Amino acid sequence: MTTPEQLPRRAIRSFVLRQGRVSAAQQRAHDALLPRFGIPFAPAPLSLEAAFERKAPKILEIGFGMGETTARIAAANPDKDYLGIEVHTPGVGSLLKEIGEKGLTNIRIIQHDAVEVLQTMIEPESLDGVHIFFPDPWPKKRHHKRRLLQPPLIALLASRMKPGAYLHTATDWEEYAVQMLQVLSAEPTLLNTAAEAAGFAPRPSYRPQTKFETRGLKLGHCVWDLVFSKR
Repeated sequence: MTTPEQLPRRAIRSFVLRQGRVSAAQQRAHDALLPRFGIPFAPAPLSLEAAFERKAPKILEIGFGMGETTARIAAANPDKDYLGIEVHTPGVGSLLKEIGEKGLTNIRIIQHDAVEVLQTMIEPESLDGVHIFFPDPWPKKRHHKRRLLQPPLIALLASRMKPGAYLHTATDWEEYAVQMLQVLSAEPTLLNTAAEAAGFAPRPSYRPQTKFETRGLKLGHCVWDLVFSKR
């Protein structure tokens, strides 16, 4: 049986590295604050307590986009530490700008591919929670293989979660939500916390409703949250 550590390096990635335009403010924040709040990728185990300089619950977020939600959650939960992984420089710069403006100290950032970070840097049973909010749905059928939430990644994530830790993901694409539910439910070490509600959970209070989400809800769009716990 293949273990998460034995998974091959991924040839098919869930992202395309289109950096886009980096604003002057994002670049300034990136240059000034990444040395303080960034963690360079290294193929070696990372001590999360050393990285945050304290002992506290550790929450991993994969693909934080422009970082607005990450910053709001971290500001509302100063007793928890948040490690964000993102590949795109504009988003990293945007979150660093939020960190500076809000004076946040409980966020660290790794600007690298999440799978490689999980395979080599995050130790087994070290995470108290995982957030994956609105990952790219890759809506065209021929691109579904690029979707982030696939069985190998879920097995890898589960191996990095402590018993009792949670995995929370959300999407506004119904077809992707159904696939997420199938993939998460198939992982034997995870338990659906909303099994009595067709598998989907109400939005937990700690996840802020984004401007994009609010606009979509007004247009009649739906959002599906899934919350699983490690057995």
